[in-house]
Amino acid sequence: MIAIEMLETLQKENLAPVTVLTGEDLGQYVQLKQAFLDKIAFDPSDLAYSYFDMSETDYQDAAIDLESLPFFADQKIVIFDHFFDLTTDKRSYLNEQSLKRFEDYLGNPLDSTKLVICAAGKLDGKRRLVKRLKRDAQILQANPLKEAELKTYFQKRAHQDGLSFASGAFNELMLKSNLDFSEMDKNLIFLKSYKKNGQITSQDIKEAIPKTLQDNIFDLTQLVLSGKIEAAYDLVRDLRLQGEDEIKLIAIMLGQFRLFAQIKILANQNKPEQQIVTDLSHYLGRKVNPYQVKYALRDSRTLSLSYLKQCLIYLIETDYQIKTGVYDKDYLFDLVILKMAGAKK
Repeated sequence: MIAIEMLETLQKENLAPVTVLTGEDLGQYVQLKQAFLDKIAFDPSDLAYSYFDMSETDYQDAAIDLESLPFFADQKIVIFDHFFDLTTDKRSYLNEQSLKRFEDYLGNPLDSTKLVICAAGKLDGKRRLVKRLKRDAQILQANPLKEAELKTYFQKRAHQDGLSFASGAFNELMLKSNLDFSEMDKNLIFLKSYKKNGQITSQDIKEAIPKTLQDNIFDLTQLVLSGKIEAAYDLVRDLRLQGEDEIKLIAIMLGQFRLFAQIKILANQNKPEQQIVTDLSHYLGRKVNPYQVKYALRDSRTLSLSYLKQCLIYLIETDYQIKTGVYDKDYLFDLVILKMAGAKK
């Protein structure tokens, strides 16, 4: 169960003496924090709550409130926000004396006070303070989710929102969102606004979700591969009107053709799709989106490795020529599109 789902059983009345909200997935962390504050009915005007932004507050002022008995109710909730001193973040706001005073409180917290610590980022496990919190506090961590966790959570969310997906459409949504929590959340909102009921199809995803630059370059690549030169030039013209630079476009195209070539090499070794994902993640030193591999396998099936290598050479040469001012960059970019389309024949 991921952190945000753990809030389903949480109530204001059963809060632990100390609760820590943290995590490296900032998109998920923001949602976790807001959902938690909603759960405890946080109201800044309610005197049963005290809120301190630790990046702006002198700890001694916050400590007085934390260590004092509640005045307007039997219990109070104290919130320490932006407590970066607990994380690997280089920002630090508390001096040694303040940290010692805070640690003393954690050793003997008041029964009448519930402390909530919000610290976006990765907890610094080397700190004695963090070790104490991991031992004694309730910690809700919004860390990057595994693919299966992300898919399960958002399928549940989609069902709750009354959305259903045609075969393969949810996988396309995962690819479109690059397995990112906040992107998935945002794109589901787009889909819900676009289609109140009925089944979500691949076409709905294309029409409802705004295109990123990566999407446009993918479309450009497909047009080049299919030999639709006029349509490719029309798309390039639109990208230029949007202020996109040819060097950036070439860099993204290089990434796409490099991925095609890498996948082609691994596929030629008769490796299964999952093994290709694993090998690529190892070689690149980062987790590769498995849906990106799935569709790249499909799109590169009819492309020869020699053709992909030639396209990479064209793009690298053009990048060099633009940066050294050999010719006008618009002319060079249009020329490389023509070269890649011609090499396909």
